[in-house]
Amino acid sequence: MASESTASAASAEGGRINIGEVLDLLHEDFPTISIPKIRFLEEKGIVTPHRTSSGYRKFSHADVERLRYALVLQRDHHQPLARIVEILDAIDRGLEPPPLVDLTPTVPDVALSADGLPSPESFRRHDDLRLSRRELLKIAEIPEELLAELEQYGLVIARKGTGHYDSDALVICTTARELADFGLEPRHLRAFKTAADREVGLVEQIAAPTRRASDPAAAARRDDVVSQFAALAVRMHATLVRTGLRRL
Repeated sequence: MASESTASAASAEGGRINIGEVLDLLHEDFPTISIPKIRFLEEKGIVTPHRTSSGYRKFSHADVERLRYALVLQRDHHQPLARIVEILDAIDRGLEPPPLVDLTPTVPDVALSADGLPSPESFRRHDDLRLSRRELLKIAEIPEELLAELEQYGLVIARKGTGHYDSDALVICTTARELADFGLEPRHLRAFKTAADREVGLVEQIAAPTRRASDPAAAARRDDVVSQFAALAVRMHATLVRTGLRRL
């Protein structure tokens, strides 16, 4: 009976259900759950249900699953609410949900081709990963001093407005850490940025004829051309470096 009322309400509200129906959905797995508990989790920022013009809460399927996830972390993994909110915030910013044995959010995989070079998909990829400065330092395993130097030389740039860092910043920081093992400091990496800027200039020339087109189809074609050309440019660069090294 409860499932039927839930289904009818969900249909009437475009997939949203009220707090009592949320309670019904969660009660089997969490027998001690209550409406005051759900409201408390809302106050702590676990979910933000839609409010009708009359002030009633309406929860989506994603809200229910978010509550379920938070309750599992709390009950089975003894995580405090502050930590749960932190994990959910990281997931909202594009990080992968952490394995429940580790509880450390991980970054998405970067699309690479079989030879390990970036594929066109990796240039076409626009993820929503947003890392805080502390998360970037931790995941990239670099000290604050190295990040500060990378920013000083324009190799890593935080997003305007939010101060967060994207997946490109993470890859640059990780690579800089590995290059440091060979004695290369951020100031030595400016040559890489100069070469990259020149390649970006070539890509801009290729894309220039389609830049004025405003229809969605033209924009999609432009993105496709840019991503394919960028992947080819990186392949050419990497192969020329490899060829040059063979002469050493």
